[in-house]
Parts: sequence; structure tokens; C-alpha cells
Amino acid sequence: MMNLMQILRQHCATLLMISLASASLLGCKSVATNDTVDYKSAGAVRGPNLSYPPDLITAQADRRYIVQDGSATMSEYNAAVKKSVQTRKNVMTGIPGMRIARDGERRWLVVEKPAPELYPQIKDFWQENGFLLVIDSPSTGIMETDWAENRAKISQDFIRNLVGGALDSIYDTGERDRYRTRLEVSKPGETEVYITQRGAIEKCTTDATGNCISTIWTARPNDPELEAAFLARLMERLGMTQEMAKAQVAAPLGPKTPKAKLVQEGVNSAHIEMAAGFDRAWRDTGLALDRSNFTVEDRNRVNGVYYVRYVNPKDLGDTKGFFSNLFSSKDDSSLKAKKYLVVIKSTGDNSSSIYVQDADGKPENTAAGLQLLTLLTEQMSR
Repeated sequence: MMNLMQILRQHCATLLMISLASASLLGCKSVATNDTVDYKSAGAVRGPNLSYPPDLITAQADRRYIVQDGSATMSEYNAAVKKSVQTRKNVMTGIPGMRIARDGERRWLVVEKPAPELYPQIKDFWQENGFLLVIDSPSTGIMETDWAENRAKISQDFIRNLVGGALDSIYDTGERDRYRTRLEVSKPGETEVYITQRGAIEKCTTDATGNCISTIWTARPNDPELEAAFLARLMERLGMTQEMAKAQVAAPLGPKTPKAKLVQEGVNSAHIEMAAGFDRAWRDTGLALDRSNFTVEDRNRVNGVYYVRYVNPKDLGDTKGFFSNLFSSKDDSSLKAKKYLVVIKSTGDNSSSIYVQDADGKPENTAAGLQLLTLLTEQMSR
């Protein structure tokens, strides 16, 4: 049976036609589309969030880290956040030495400030931009937002403004984004900040006559431009002028060069070879994990180990559509992500190898281990 959202969207076309006829009588013209980034305008209750792809790629977030402030609506939540951080915003000054670092097509922020001092400011930044945090872990320097819609992608024309107030939930881009931020201590008093975006798109399942009978959320390609936009916004939040922040982010990137190669040693035994030293291999592996289906629980840079969990989207059985999956009573204990160790080993000044091990530190010489290494290789070669 067609779900509620699809029914509403079908009726939306009729409503728009009626509104269009009314607008033509008034002689009104639509205005230009606003293509900025805006995740604040959801307007609906976000309490559990009914707008994110359920169990799309990662395991269920630790509920201890969900932000709970008692606000019923997004506007109330934003007002509360604004009030709580207003004093700090008024007295904040720029951080000397803040800059964008680059390696090929990758960007990250370097801040001359200890990670424990920087973390709460970045947390405030995401809340001010309309996000709730489902992972908020100061001990590991990792935070992750919930799934949110970029409402700026919806045309703000006369028709939208005419009926949008009453039927706002019908206007939907069919896309969702979530962002992960990871803080790395590169040296005493200096912190590297990585922002990675992951996207999802709602696709329609049709019957023999071509009618949409259900929808399913699937992953869509990573968008480096969204990551760059939020890096620039974060630099502004930390005290840099908008012009300087945009100029740093917009500076030309270096050439894209393949750095990762999957080497198979048997049926399922394999590892990744990189033409890079440990520091670069560590950084690229972390970014690949952030942009994939991995949840980084902890890491040990000295030993070159990322402790991660991974869930295969194909194992989720997400074939029933959006609402039926979200409210399913099926026991999902079998869908819990399995724990792995991703190990980086230096093999020379300009070479490193990457291995996947099981939770006990033994080689993961299985089809799953080969699949994980393949995913990482694809990400690091983009």
C-alpha cells in the first residue's frame, strides 16, 4: 500500500495547479531560487526525527549522546540554543593560525587550539545551524548530526510561499544529509578538524503500471562542496571574516593522484598498499571511514588502529518503504554492526599498508574483510 507521504505528494500536484491558477489571475511572477545551505527551516517537530532514513548505513547511535532539551519544535530548539551561546558569540575573537590544509582534493581545518577547548565551540556551531547531534563524544573528539533536509533546495517562489505555510511537509527534496566531525590532535596545542558529509535520496518503487507504491532510502554520492561550505562557516564561527574564510576554502586544490591499491593474497586475504607515509595514510583512512558505512568508536594513533563498527546496508532488509520500516516491530538485534580493527602500518618513508582485523585482533580473512578493504580503497581513490 502506498505510504502516507506518497499520498500527500500526489495531492500536492493538484494543490499546486489550483494555486498556480490563482497566482496567474493575480499576475504574480516567481522569484529566483535561493541555492544557499539552510537546514534550519524544517519547521516540524523533531523529536523523534521522522525525516531521516531509518538505519540507512550506520548502526543505531548510542542514545546517551542524543541532545534532549525539552523543546517541542525546531524553532523553540533553535531559540534555546541561540540563548545559551549568545554570550560566548559576543565575546569570541578569531583564533590566530587558523587555516585550511590540503592534500590533493581533500580539505581540513587546522586550529591552534587544544581539542578539549575547541570541541564545545564546534558542538554549538552544529546546533546553531539547525542540527541535532546523535553522537556527541568529547572523549573521542567525534560528533555526528542526525539526518536533515537542505530546505534551500526548494524553490521559494510565489506558489511555495502561498501554500507552504499550511502544507510545508509536502514540500520535500527527497534528499537528506548528515555530517560527521572528527577532531585529531596533530601536535600539542594544535587540532585538525575534519568535516565529512553523507547523503541519502528517496527513491520510488513502482508497480507494473508505473505507479509509485512505496519509497526506499538509498545512499547518494558524497558532496565535497557541502563539506567545504561548512568548513567556511565553521571558520566564521571561530572568528574569521566571511571573505577570508571563503577565500581559503576556494583556493585551488592539488592534483588528484591514486594513492590506494588493493592487494589480494588469497581468496579473501588482502590488504591495501598506499604510496604515502604513516601520517598521510592515517588521515586518508580516517576520512574514508567517515565517508563510508563505518562508525568510529575509538582510535589509537600511536598503534595505528581505528576501532570501528560496520553494517552492510544490504543486511538491513530495507525493502518495505519509509514508514513501515521506521515503525517496524521486528527485532533488529541481528542488524547490529560488527566490530573491526582497521590497522595502518608504516612500511617506509613513503609507503604504508592497511589491514582489517576482527575484534580480537586476528586477520579478518573473510568475504566481509575483503569487502571492507574494497570499500576503503574506493573511497581513498576518489
